[in-house]
Amino acid sequence: MTDAIPQIALKPLTWTPHLPPVEIEDATPRQLEAMKVTPSAKKVSPYVRTLAHDPDSYVARTVLFNAIMYAEGGLNRADRELGALGASLVNGCRYCANVHARQHARLKGAETISALFAGRGDALPPRDGAIMAFAEALTATPPTAGETHVAALRETGMDDAEIQDLIHSIAIFGWANRLMHPLGHSD
Repeated sequence: MTDAIPQIALKPLTWTPHLPPVEIEDATPRQLEAMKVTPSAKKVSPYVRTLAHDPDSYVARTVLFNAIMYAEGGLNRADRELGALGASLVNGCRYCANVHARQHARLKGAETISALFAGRGDALPPRDGAIMAFAEALTATPPTAGETHVAALRETGMDDAEIQDLIHSIAIFGWANRLMHPLGHSD
């Protein structure tokens, strides 16, 4: 299927905030407590420190984000990452698209990502193609997702709970992309 598509490797991008992030040494006790909650329990990044200006909103956002993207059971992680990638591509969020493309490639191999970045959506496996079509339609403004998209997901074996997980991952990235764009830029 993808023999004619060269495998790609994406280099990580750097996100730089427009506002100065909270400096750890200047953080309030509430901000320090909030920064213990991080996306996927990873590092306290400049993005985390920027959102920590409003610690209560940051914690509420991150708990929901982690529940959607890293929950046990339901839709597999690679498919959640592909939904996030689809939303990020439609929204033009280069940083998020890069992160989720690399995560998907790490989890499932580089074939799908190579095909997407080569503009070869026709070369995607059926399940990945249905996920990308649904993510694009759900992220469009106004959304154009409908019964045919859901039927295409079901044809690939996805059940209702998995489709709901996919909707959550696509929707949270519509929100995440809109937070990242006004707060900074990626290089």
